[in-house]
Amino acid sequence: MITFTPLWKTMQEKGVTTYTLRVKHAMSHATVQRLQRNQPVSTITLNRLCEILDCPLSDIAEHVKD
Repeated sequence: MITFTPLWKTMQEKGVTTYTLRVKHAMSHATVQRLQRNQPVSTITLNRLCEILDCPLSDIAEHVKD
């Protein structure tokens, strides 16, 4: 299972909130909710998060065995 646990730590370290993602970076509320619920998101979204947070994918998502 892919989880976005590292995303929240990275966002906190960089001072980015979900509000910032939605308002400043025009990410939809539904996408933010999907991230919060560890639901699938597109690779385009993952790429945008890497660009916004200036970090590698490993700072956003990780694979955890079920």
